[in-house]
Order: sequence, then structure tokens, then C-alpha cells
Amino acid sequence: MSSTAPPSDGVDHVDERLLRTTPLKKLLARPELGSVVGAIAVFVFFSVVADSFLRASSLGTVLYAASTIGIMAVPVALLMIGGEFDLSAGVLVTSSALVSSMFSYQMTANVWVGVGVSLLVTLAIGCFNGFMLTRTKLPSFIITLGTFLMLTGLNLGLTKLIAGTVSTKTIADMEGFDSARKLFASQLTIGGVEFKVTILWWFGLVALATWILLRTRFGNWIFAVGGGADAARAVGVPVYRTKIGLYMGVAFCAWISGQHLLFSFDVVQSGEGVGNELIYIIAAVIGGCLITGGYGSAIGSAVGALIFGMTSKGIVYAEWNPDWFKFFLGAMLLLATLLNAWIRKRVEATK
Repeated sequence: MSSTAPPSDGVDHVDERLLRTTPLKKLLARPELGSVVGAIAVFVFFSVVADSFLRASSLGTVLYAASTIGIMAVPVALLMIGGEFDLSAGVLVTSSALVSSMFSYQMTANVWVGVGVSLLVTLAIGCFNGFMLTRTKLPSFIITLGTFLMLTGLNLGLTKLIAGTVSTKTIADMEGFDSARKLFASQLTIGGVEFKVTILWWFGLVALATWILLRTRFGNWIFAVGGGADAARAVGVPVYRTKIGLYMGVAFCAWISGQHLLFSFDVVQSGEGVGNELIYIIAAVIGGCLITGGYGSAIGSAVGALIFGMTSKGIVYAEWNPDWFKFFLGAMLLLATLLNAWIRKRVEATK
């Protein structure tokens, strides 16, 4: 009768699948934990230094500022989880608004026709980014930097060529404008506090992205591609389709943001949007996304955008010089990144 001797290294070997995970370990493993801690710290800080920060009317203002960033931070976070960047996201928002405005005005068409054409054009640009990335094998930094420069030039050049100035003509008197404004730029009052409709768009996109990441096969593909494209391809993940889909997701949200920009102000300045792509990336990184890909969450990007909203408006409520905003945003980026890295190390050490 034979017997199997236990390993002689003196260590108890237990199947990891049989190990119990405590609620604390599950909490520490969440990528957005660091950003939540940071958001609480920012809230407490401005609650102390700015008396008007806690007023009910300030809530709508802070959430609106967060939503204008959060709508774009959500798809940018998913793209970063997939291991890529999009430096054209900021100007793509402006491009979307310009196409809607100029097509409607020049063609004297219903505003909704311009909105539909803008959607098709914006999605085509997102598809172009993804296609060029997968076909050329160049880094996404180079591909989207090229798109950023081309869109910046097109936005300014075509607007001056068609409209004669650096801004579009007003379309406020055109058919369909009022209904489009209700969808993209209206506001509702709850408990005496005014909330912009972009907040609903933001919450809806966060919920949708979270469901995609955690409950769908496409969400598994995103994490797999970000963790290692070659390994993901080896197990049957459609890497190219996944990355193209992620870029089109960024384009779709840029379209939403662009329509809000247009229908909030009636006209669009062709030079807007430059630099906003960095804020979207910052919100995603603060929310727990890794630069290297394969890790992060949509909820984290929302918390990162909320930190942006609280900081930008908190400085105003505290009556400080707004020049300090970039300093606080940079400090939040560094602190959140360090905190996220520390939490991940703690989790890995306890496995």
C-alpha cells in the first residue's frame, strides 16, 4: 500500500480557491477605494474652509462640474483599462458640436438632422483611431496625438472657412432646437435645487459601464486586453474588435458632451476642448485606473470626476485665487496614485 508524502518544504499548501476572502480584503481590492478616501478628504477640507460649500444650492453646481468631466472620464477609464489612451478626446467633443451646428445652419435642416450627422461623423473618427491603432501597431499616444492635431486644425480651419469667424452661427431659432436642448442641456428642480440633465447622463453612463465591465463578456475582454494583448489573443479574445469598440465608446460620449456644449450656448467656439483630454485621464487615474492597463473601474472614474468638481468649485466658494486649481488637481493626482499603489501592495501582501 502506497501513500503520498506531503511536501517537505515545511509550508502548508492550500488551494487558493478554498481560501476565504474577508469583507475587508474585498474592500481593499476595489480599485476605487483610494479615490473614495480622497473624495472624503476633499469634501471635509472644503466643508471646513468654505462656508457656502455645504449649501444645498452648491450641490447642483458641484455635480454639474463633475458631470461635464465624468461623462468623458467613463469611456476614457474603460479605454485605459484596455491598455490604451486617447489624446483626441477633448477636441473631439468640440468637433462633434461644430458638425451639428454647421451642418444644421448651412443645410437649413432640422437641428436633429445635424445631431444625427454629428453622431455618425464622431463615431467614424473613433473607429478611425481604433482602426489605425490595430493596423499600424503604433502606440495609441502617437495615433491619437495625430488625430488631436488634425482635429484641432480642422475645427479652426473649417469654421473660419464656412462661418467666416472662429465661432459658429447661432441655431437657436431653428426647428428642433428646443427639443434637442431638453435632451442635452435642460435642467430639473428637486427640492429647490437645480440639477443639469448632464448629471443624469453621467450616472446612466457610469451604471452602463459598470454593468459592461462586471457582467458581460465584453467587460472580460477589456480586462484581458489591458492585462496583455498577446495572452488575450491566445485564448480567443478579439483584441482588434475590442479596442475599436472602446475608441467608438469614447467617440459616443464625446458626441453627448458636444451636443451639451452646443445646446447650452447656441454657438460653439472652434478652439475649445484643447487640454481637456488630460483632465479626463487624470479623473480616471485618480479613480484607480493604471497607466499600464488591466485595472480600474467606471465607478472610480466617477469619483475622480467628483473630486474634480468639488475642487474646482470649492476653490471658488473659499474665495481663493482660481490659479490654485491646477495645483490642487496635481496634488490630488499624486496622492491618489500613491494611495492606490499602497493599497494594491497591501492586498497582494495578504494573499
